[in-house]
Amino acid sequence: MHVPLVVLGGGPGGYAAAFLAADLGLQVAIIDRDPRLGGTCLLRGCIPSKALLHVGRVLAEAREMEAWGIHFEQPTIDVAALRARKEKVIATLTGGLGQLARRRNVTVIHGQARFTNSTTLQVEAVEPGGESQTVTFDHCILATGSRPARIPAFALPTPRVMDSTSALELADIPESLLVIGGGYIGLEMGTVYAELGSHVSVVELTNGLLPGADRDLVKPLHQRLEKLFTGIHLGTKVVKIEEIGAATGEGCIRVHFEGPEGASAREFSKVLVAVGRRPNADGIGLEHTAVKVDAKGFVQVDDRQRTDDPRILAIGDVCGEPMLAHRASHQGKVAVEALHGEPAVFAPRAIPAVVFTDPEIAWAGLTEHEAVAAGRTVEISRYPWAASGRAQALGRTEGLTKILVDPETEMVLGVGLVGAGAGELIAEGALAIEMGCTARDLAETIHPHPTLGETVAFSAENHYGMATEIYRPRTEAGSR
Repeated sequence: MHVPLVVLGGGPGGYAAAFLAADLGLQVAIIDRDPRLGGTCLLRGCIPSKALLHVGRVLAEAREMEAWGIHFEQPTIDVAALRARKEKVIATLTGGLGQLARRRNVTVIHGQARFTNSTTLQVEAVEPGGESQTVTFDHCILATGSRPARIPAFALPTPRVMDSTSALELADIPESLLVIGGGYIGLEMGTVYAELGSHVSVVELTNGLLPGADRDLVKPLHQRLEKLFTGIHLGTKVVKIEEIGAATGEGCIRVHFEGPEGASAREFSKVLVAVGRRPNADGIGLEHTAVKVDAKGFVQVDDRQRTDDPRILAIGDVCGEPMLAHRASHQGKVAVEALHGEPAVFAPRAIPAVVFTDPEIAWAGLTEHEAVAAGRTVEISRYPWAASGRAQALGRTEGLTKILVDPETEMVLGVGLVGAGAGELIAEGALAIEMGCTARDLAETIHPHPTLGETVAFSAENHYGMATEIYRPRTEAGSR
C-alpha cells in the first residue's frame, strides 16, 4: 500500500494534521494501535479526566450550598454507572472522529507501525488473527505522543499501584489513596478520588505543588486542597513501596518516606504514581531513518516541524514540551501547511496551559518566575477576585488575575489566573499576548458585568492605579 502522506498516531495532533491534509486534497492514512481515533487525550487523558472532574465539582457544589441554607442528602455513588457514563462520552467523541475521517476519505489503519527505512512502515496487527502489511509513503508526520513515566522501583505487579491510565479506569473508590507527584496529573486525579470519597494524600519531592507554576496562582489551590486532601507532604521522597497482605485478599501498599521529619512509613489502599510523561519515540524504528532524538528522548524538529529526515515531520508530545493537546493540534496544521508549500512556522508568543483542579489554574506567556530567571524587568498587576461581584455571588473569592507588562512598551507579556473557570478565561490572555496588545487595550475593552472575565480588564486597570473596586496606588516599581 502506498499513501502520499501517512500520519503515525491518531491523537489530537495526528487527526488534525490528517484532516487538514485531506481538506487540501492529499490522500492520507492514519496508523494507530487503537482502532478508535483520539489518542491519549480523548481515550485515556484529557476528556475522561475532565468528565470525572465535572462530577467531583458537582459534589463539591452540593456541599457548598449549605452556606446558603440548602442541604442535600449524602449522595450515593454508583461506580459502574459513573464509569459507563465516562465511556459514553469517549465513545461519542471517537465515533464523531471516525465519521469525519470517512467523510474526508482518510484511511485509518489499526496496528503497530515501525519504520524499516525513511519511506516504509511495517504495520503489525495488534489483535489475534490480524494481518500485517507494508505501507510506503512520500511523507510521514510522526504524532506518536507520550506515555506515563515509570519508576522501576514502583512498578509492582499489582492493581493497587496505578498510573494515570489505570486510575481513569475507575475500578473502584479506594478507602485511601497516595498520589506520588504533585504535578497537574496527580492533583487532578487526586481531586477526583477525594470528591468521590477516598482519603487522598499527596507526596511531592520539591517544596511546592505544581513545580514551575506561578506561586501566586498555586497558593489558593494549595489552601483549598489542604481541606480536601488528608495530607500534603512537600519536600518528601518515597524511597520504597511494597504490597503486604495480598495473600489474604485484604492487602494494602506500605509506603516508606524520607521527609523533613525523618523516615516514616504508612499504608494505603492504593497508590497512584504520577511523575510525568515520556515521549513515544522509542520502539518505532527511528534508528532506520535520519531522524534525530535528543537526550530526553524527544524528536528534534525545526520551526516547520521538519526532522533531520526530509521525508519525516514530527508534532506534539513526541517532539518536546509542553505536552499539551492544543499545541500538538497547532503543530499538526503547521506541518501540513509546510508540506503544502505554505510559509507556515510554529512560533507562538503564548501557549496557554490549564490545570483543571478546583480552583483551576491557567496561564499564558511569560511567568514571574521566568522573568526573574531571565533577569527581565516587568511590571506586575494582581487583581484579587474578592473585589469581584460575580466571584462574591458565586462564593469563590479565592481567585486572582495577574498580568505581566513590559514597562517600556506596556505590552502584555503574560497572563495568569486562578479561580473557578480560569481555563475558560485564559483564551483572552493568550489572544492579547499573540496580538501584541497593551495593558491599556485590555483596560479599555468593555467587558460584560458581572463576570469573572472582567477581572482581566480590572487587572489591566490596576496596572495604571485606576481599578474601581480596589485602591492600590502605583508604586515606583509598577508592582501591585
